[in-house]
Amino acid sequence: MRWSLSKVPHTREVLVPHANAPLTERNRLRLARCVVDDHWPLRRAAERFQVSVNTAKRWADRYRTEGIAGMADQSSRPRRSPNRTRPPVERKVLHLRVKKR
Repeated sequence: MRWSLSKVPHTREVLVPHANAPLTERNRLRLARCVVDDHWPLRRAAERFQVSVNTAKRWADRYRTEGIAGMADQSSRPRRSPNRTRPPVERKVLHLRVKKR
């Protein structure tokens, strides 16, 4: 059997917020609107929504640039991998994995 990661069909990534996520999309929007539309100080909004000032700023900035659409979950997966292992080396590693089992 020959393995290759490059031949795996691409599926759409589904983003599921983890149980400890401090803000849902709805609350991110509420926070961002408090800062941008109602002119709350970042510190006050961060305290009210129980997040750091950096997090409050990130959501407010994203709301300013992208609007409501910016409140959606986004993948943390890198968009490109410049140091990715070359395909011949990848094939060899996969072959050795199967062989050494």
